[in-house]
Parts: sequence; C-alpha cells; structure tokens
Amino acid sequence: MNRLIALAASLLRLVPSPVPRRQERLRGQHATVDGIKYSMPVNSDDSPVLMAAFPINKRAAAAVLPGTELRPFSLGGKGLLVVTVVNYRSTDIGKYIEYSLAIAVTHGSRAVPPLLPLVFQKTFGLGQYVVDLPVSTEVSVKGGKGIWGMPKHQANLDFVVTDNAVSAQYDDGGTLGCFIEIERPRPMGLPLKLAASNYCAFRGMLMKSDIYFEATGDIALGSDAKARLVLGDAPGVAALKSLQPAAKPVFTAYLPEAHGVLDDHFEAWFLTAATPEDAARIPGGDPLDSVVGLGQGQEWLPAPDRSETARGQGSTRSGGAP
Repeated sequence: MNRLIALAASLLRLVPSPVPRRQERLRGQHATVDGIKYSMPVNSDDSPVLMAAFPINKRAAAAVLPGTELRPFSLGGKGLLVVTVVNYRSTDIGKYIEYSLAIAVTHGSRAVPPLLPLVFQKTFGLGQYVVDLPVSTEVSVKGGKGIWGMPKHQANLDFVVTDNAVSAQYDDGGTLGCFIEIERPRPMGLPLKLAASNYCAFRGMLMKSDIYFEATGDIALGSDAKARLVLGDAPGVAALKSLQPAAKPVFTAYLPEAHGVLDDHFEAWFLTAATPEDAARIPGGDPLDSVVGLGQGQEWLPAPDRSETARGQGSTRSGGAP
C-alpha cells in the first residue's frame, strides 16, 4: 500500500497547476470592487479544508436544482451531497470560515452518462450547485454574494481539528444548520491540484464561478471513509432534508494547508421556464437588495453550541460517529 501511495504521489506531482495563465498575469495588480480592495489574484493561503461526499436520492436532488440546465451528477444511480468547509486563515478580506453544502451537478440541456464527467470535466460542466453557504463575516457575504452570486450569509461557525478527527458546525440564530465530522484519513501527503466550478442562484440568474486549490492532503475512499453528518432545522438547509443522505460517505478528505485562487472571471445565465408562471416559481436566490446595505465587517459571531451534536442529536443524521 505504501508503494502505491508513493507512486500516486509521484504521478500527481506531474499534474500541471489548474490556475489559468490569466490569473498569473494578474499577479501584482490591484482591484477595488464594491469598495472591497483586492490584491490580484483573489487568493488564500494556509487554509485547512474538510471535505466529505454522501450519496443522495438523485430524483430529489433534481427537484432542488433551479431552472432547466443543471442535472445531478450520477454515481451508481445516486446523486452526491458535497460538504466542504474551508478555514480561510489568510485572505484580502481577513480570516473567516466558509461552510459549503452543495449538490454535484453537470451543466447543459442533455442528460450525461454516469462517471464520464469525471474524465471530461469541462466538456460536461461538472461542478456543484451550492444550496447553502454560511460564512463567518459580513465582508465575505458582501463580496461572495454581491460579486460572484454565492448564497452567502453570516452564521455561527467553527472548525475543530484533533489528532483523530476534523469537524465543523454551523448554527443560525441558535438553530443547528449542519454538523460534519470526519475521521482523519491515514497520512498520505498526496499533492493535490484541484479545480472546481460553483453554480449558484442569485437575482433570478444561474451564476458560475471557478476556484483552484493546490495542497498536500489525505483522502479516504469507500469503506475507509468515515464521517458523521447531522442536518438541523436552520432555514438554509431546509431544501436538503429531502435528499436522504446515505449513512456512509463516498470519500472524505483533509487538506491541512490549502492554497486557493478564486477566478475573477465568472459567467451568468437567466434561469428560465416554459411559462411566466413557472419562471416566477423558480428558486432564483436572493434579490440584489440583499447585499446593497452590507459593510465590510470582519467580526465573527459567537461559536456554535455543540452540546446537542456532541450527544449525537439532530433531526437528520448520516453515518456513525467516526
């Protein structure tokens, strides 16, 4: 096994950086957008990342997606709920935690064969539709939602690392949103270079942004992956209650020190339907006025209350205690 890991690490080191050349050409430039100052590219350093993916009901996932151009990614006849929590320690807008709850998707008007999008990611528009995205600070909401259309809102968040586990909790106004805990995968030190597309609904549009991560991390697959997921009753996770997350994750990952670049280029499409009445019912995200009055505060709300989740309580559970 150690030889296989060493071979995989050697091969992964040969993978080129996913960061587009344009972002490298921007290095050293500066920008001010909606009053927020950025040193280009829009990057982050020294940012631990927790990830886990759980099989979900694909038909239920399709019902959550807005418009007509997103389809749930299929793995063994199931969709995937992807939980990603990033503890951003060094960015242009300060420190904050970002807690992403998303459905793996492809983008396009036609159904896509299973697994093929993993090989041809750009061809099939593989990415994730972000259902809920709580963050620690007001300025992160202002930038993430106002510029890239992400469904950010300020909430009570934490990110806890121990020798055996990594966990994160999200509360909203005293109500549990989500708790995720993974057993730390065996140390592999795999050099990872990842590109991910985020699809988000904002102002009645579907907005796509791209982020690139480079890190050395540890991954667990299949039976080796162990996690506990608890969905609470906060409004942001209501749409996820119907997805029926499986008891076992497909994979878990922990990246102790990731380095990321958020592309300043993004795309947007109108969310459409066959009739005006159907179009009015599309969950098109928050309106523009939800960001107009936001400031650039970097203060965090108090940490979430872990007393209930520590006892394994919650309205929707997946998996056992790692």
